[in-house]
Amino acid sequence: MTSTQTPYQRLIVERRGPVGWIINNRPDRLNAYDALMREEFARAWTELDDDPEVRVIVHTGNGRAFQTGADVEDLDADGIEQFRETMRTLNLGLTGWHMNVGKPVITAVNGVCAGGGLHWVADADIVIASSDATFLDPHVSIGQVSALETIGLMRRMPAGAVLRMALVGSHERLTAQRAYELGMISQVVDPPEKLRNVAQELAEKIARNSPAAMRATKRALWGAVEYGLTDACREGARHLVSMWGHPDQNEGPTAFAEKRTPQWQPLEPES
Repeated sequence: MTSTQTPYQRLIVERRGPVGWIINNRPDRLNAYDALMREEFARAWTELDDDPEVRVIVHTGNGRAFQTGADVEDLDADGIEQFRETMRTLNLGLTGWHMNVGKPVITAVNGVCAGGGLHWVADADIVIASSDATFLDPHVSIGQVSALETIGLMRRMPAGAVLRMALVGSHERLTAQRAYELGMISQVVDPPEKLRNVAQELAEKIARNSPAAMRATKRALWGAVEYGLTDACREGARHLVSMWGHPDQNEGPTAFAEKRTPQWQPLEPES
C-alpha cells in the first residue's frame, strides 16, 4: 500500500506488511538528490517512524544506481546557499540517523553508490548490497571535501580503507565483495534481482522482535560510538533499565514457554 499523504515526486513510500519502504525514484538522474528530494526524505522517515504498523524501514533505489549524492545541476546560486546553511547547522534530514528514527533501518544498495550516497550506508543500522553494487567517493576528484559521509564510515570499517576511498576519489571503486570484506556491508545478494526480496525477508525477521526493546537497543548501541567506554556502558544501562516493567519483558518469556508468537506492545512515542 502506498502512502496516502501528499504524493511524493522523488521517492516511493510503501508498506509491505510490517516493513516500510523508501525507494529513491530519480533513475534518470542516478537518484541524485535535489532540494525537493531532501524535503521528501525528512517527511518519509517521519511518516514511517510514526506509523504504528511499521516496525522496520528499508531504503533502496530504482534503476542502475542506489544514490549518487547531491545533484550538481540543482546547486544554482540559491541552492548553494541553502546547502551551505544545511551544512552549517547539520540539519541534513537525509537519513534515518539524521531524523533520529527509532526503528531498525536497513539500507539495500542496488548498483552505484557514490559520494553523498554514502550517507545512507554510514547511517543505517544494517547494510546489504546486490552483487553488482559499487561504492566510490568522488569528492576530491571534483575539488570538494570528503567529510560527513566518510566520517560516518569510520565507525563501520578500518580507517585506512576509508582514507583510501576518500583520497583516491573517482579513480577507484569498491566492489560489493570488497565492501563486505571491509565491514561496510553485512551481506552480498546474488543474483542482484533478489535484493528486495532478501531485504524484505530480513526486515520481517527483525519485525518479529519487541519494538520497544529494539528501539532501546538501537539507542544504546549507537550511543556507544558517541561516548567513551565507561559513559557508553552507563548510557546502555539506562536504556536497559528503561525496559524494566515494560509488558514486553513478561510477554517474551511467557510466549516462549507457551510456544506461541509474542504479542508485543505498540511502540510508544519517545518522551
